[in-house]
Amino acid sequence: MTPPLVIAHRGASGERPEHTRAAYELAIDQGADFIEPDLVLSRDGVLIVRHENEIGGTTDVAAHPEFAGHHTTRTVDGQTVTGWFTEDFTVAELQTLRARERLPALRPANTAFDGQEPILTFQQVIDIARAGSARTGRTIGVCPELKHPSHFAAAGLPMEDVFIAVLKANNLTGADAPILIQCFEVGPLQRLATRIDASLLQLMSVTGGPVDRPDLTYAAMATPAGLATVATYAGWIGVEAAMIAPDLDRPQTPLIADAHAADLKVAAWTFRAEPIFLPPGAADLTAWLTAFRDFGLDAAFSDFPAAAVAVAGR
Repeated sequence: MTPPLVIAHRGASGERPEHTRAAYELAIDQGADFIEPDLVLSRDGVLIVRHENEIGGTTDVAAHPEFAGHHTTRTVDGQTVTGWFTEDFTVAELQTLRARERLPALRPANTAFDGQEPILTFQQVIDIARAGSARTGRTIGVCPELKHPSHFAAAGLPMEDVFIAVLKANNLTGADAPILIQCFEVGPLQRLATRIDASLLQLMSVTGGPVDRPDLTYAAMATPAGLATVATYAGWIGVEAAMIAPDLDRPQTPLIADAHAADLKVAAWTFRAEPIFLPPGAADLTAWLTAFRDFGLDAAFSDFPAAAVAVAGR
C-alpha cells in the first residue's frame, strides 16, 4: 500500500499562524509533499492567500484606522458576514496588514507570531514551494483552493482567468505539474478541465452542496453514480474525514473503495491534534492518521504535517 501524500493545510498551521511564510517553510522542512494556499481576490484582481475573503479574524486590519471605512456586511455564498473583505482592498493595501492566529484560544503558542508576517500572494507561495524544493531536494507541490469563485464573479472579479494566467506564467498547467487544484464548487473545476491538464480535486463536506449547483448535494456526489460524474472532470476528491469514518470504533464507509473504483484518488481533511477535533475512537492525532492510512487514503490534509509525515513512514 502506498503511504498517503501529506498536504500541509495552510502550512504547518498548528504551529504557526496559517498561510504565512513561516507556516509554509516549517511544513516543507517537516517533510510535507504539498503546501496549501486558499485563494481569494483583491480589488485589483490579484490572487491573495487567505482562508476567507473576510480577514478580520486572521489579520490586524481592525487596528488600521485608515481602513475603518471598509468595515461592512456582505452576503457570501448565502451567509451574512460582517467584517473586512479582500475585494475592497488593493493588493498593496492588503500587504500593509499583518497576519494573526485564527484560533488563539486553541493555539495560544501561535499568538507569539502575531503581527510578524504580511499577507502573501499566490505567486509568493509558488516561489516558497520552489525555494523549498531547491533547499530540500524534494519536489514540493502546491495545492491551491479556489475560494468562493461564484461570489467573486458576481462582484465583477472572475477568478479563473487570473488563476490560469498565474499557472501559465509558472509552467503549472501540465498533467505532471506539481500542483493539485481544489474547489467546493463544480463549474470552475469543469471549466478548468477543458483549459489545462493539471490535476483537479473536487472538495466535499458532510453537509450541504456546491453553491453553484443548488440541485446537487455532496452526499449525492459521494455515491457511485456521483463519483462517476466527478471522474469526468477531476482525478481526485477531497472529503471531510467524517465522510469516511465519523467514528473509528465503527467500520469505515465505502467511500474510498467507491472512489477508487471510479478511478478517483481520495484526500481527507482536516487532521488536527487538538482533542476537540479528534473523532470518537481516536486517542490522538497519530491514531487518527494511522487508521486513515490503513483505510487506503491517498492524501491527508493536516495542520500538523510532521505527524502526518511520520505516520506515512517518510
